[in-house]
Amino acid sequence: MSTRYSDALQAAETSARLRAAMAAGTQVPAGVELVEALVVRCGVEPDFFVRDMLTWALVQLPAELTVPRVVAELRSGNAQARSQALHTLSKIGDPATWSAITVELLHDADDEVARTAWRTAVGLVPYGEEEQLAGELVTELGRGTRDVQLSLSRALVALGTAAEGPLTSALSSARPEVRAHARATEQLLRNPGADLGTALDEARRAVALGPQQVRDRRAHR
Repeated sequence: MSTRYSDALQAAETSARLRAAMAAGTQVPAGVELVEALVVRCGVEPDFFVRDMLTWALVQLPAELTVPRVVAELRSGNAQARSQALHTLSKIGDPATWSAITVELLHDADDEVARTAWRTAVGLVPYGEEEQLAGELVTELGRGTRDVQLSLSRALVALGTAAEGPLTSALSSARPEVRAHARATEQLLRNPGADLGTALDEARRAVALGPQQVRDRRAHR
């Protein structure tokens, strides 16, 4: 039976792969034999919904079997494999996997891997290590596209007060894009209900204008 499911995970039809992943998670005895196939497929599966079902299936299976194999995938040279492994660990939520979220993953050259690592790290960080994590994350301020920056802001905001000190230090960065990103994230810490995109846009304008021009504009209102 496991061979049939393993073959189905590689079928040309997306619906067939989706059904196979679902079956692996609902029929646990067969699924146990499919851990390797499920993990490998995560690294190459092109469809988002199938990838999510693959992760779901792995979460349903015994952690003592899935976690070591998923953690091993974090060292893969395949960016999608690393990203999906991080996503799977975030869903499993085992505190013991915190040590697997390395500094290298937090600063991964692939944006999607880094974004997933930020989110996973925030969910797994042990009590008392939040500020150290925030200090690591702020070194990524100003990185990448708007979506990447919004992901980092969300991660820092999720750390709460632990992010305040590192963000304050980042406000004096020599790089304007870092200052703007730090300023926007700091605003979100004070007002979690604010719109992330708007806060980032306003912070960029403020940094571009400079403090004196901002004061001049306010004086003429």
